[in-house]
Amino acid sequence: MDFNLDETQQDLRTLTADLLAKEATQERLEAHEKSGRPYDERLWQALCQAGLMSVCVPEDAGGAGLGSVELAVVLREVGARAAPAPALATLVSTLALARYGTPEQQRPPADSVGTVALREAGRAPADPPSTAAERDGDGWVLTGRKVGVPYGSEAAYVLVAADEGVFLVTGGWTAHPEFAANGESLATVVLDRTPAERLAGPEAVSGLRQIFTAAVAAQASGVLAGALTLTTEYIKNRKQFGRALAEFQAVTVQIADVYIATRALDVAVWSGAWLLANDLPAEEDLAVAAFHVSEAYKALYTCQHLHGGLGLDVTYPLHRYFAHAKHLTHLLGGADAQLDLIGALV
Repeated sequence: MDFNLDETQQDLRTLTADLLAKEATQERLEAHEKSGRPYDERLWQALCQAGLMSVCVPEDAGGAGLGSVELAVVLREVGARAAPAPALATLVSTLALARYGTPEQQRPPADSVGTVALREAGRAPADPPSTAAERDGDGWVLTGRKVGVPYGSEAAYVLVAADEGVFLVTGGWTAHPEFAANGESLATVVLDRTPAERLAGPEAVSGLRQIFTAAVAAQASGVLAGALTLTTEYIKNRKQFGRALAEFQAVTVQIADVYIATRALDVAVWSGAWLLANDLPAEEDLAVAAFHVSEAYKALYTCQHLHGGLGLDVTYPLHRYFAHAKHLTHLLGGADAQLDLIGALV
């Protein structure tokens, strides 16, 4: 296993970072938060026009034909800027379509938002889905209720995990808005004999979950890295009793703990993404990555503490990382659910 990025992946990281440095500035992020819009349209168009939202689309369908490692590269940079765009949900859906869809299904509408519907109320993230798929003539219909669907109100299509496999739905669902910690669009998606196209059988449900877990963990890795950079700069420059905060041993120990949490999450992310890309068993590594997402959220408390009162100021960038980390933790069901899964796997 090689954690070094190859030339293509390094170029992809540079392209994403440079674009976000231009399109996700502090001023733009503040303006978006005041707008109440589900995402920054201008940022989204820039990501699409740069080809970053089609990196996982097969070459025959107009994309770059890349995989889970490249997905993680892009989402880590999105997380590092806490950028308000439906990148995670869309990249997951395009990679899943590339794996399980027909050539026609692999070609999503240009600049369209895609998403995935996995979780169900009262069920653990790894439980088999209860959403029912039934034959209806030559097609299928779905009946069920999915919670925590990213951009479920804005998506042009949704990939649904059901009892008979993974299905593509291009319309006919009802979306009820949910509250998200970071203000991101989130919805409960209700399916009531909604027409769907079957992509693959029940064996693909686990694969879809693993892609989603890898994506969430990669973005969380970027969020924590961004918060670490911000906090490191703060303690270098903030002085107390005539000395920089970074000169105090208690402070250096705490920022070291954040660094360790960042590296632990990184290792799990790249391990899981690499295994997925090479069609190797990745469930255990991704479960560990998902657990470390919750640990990363705890590390944000340390960053907040090291900022003192400034860490509680919602006009200061740290609050954005804190909210994103909390949101990503919720998407995976929390630390206890991941510990249960790890225990079952080992």
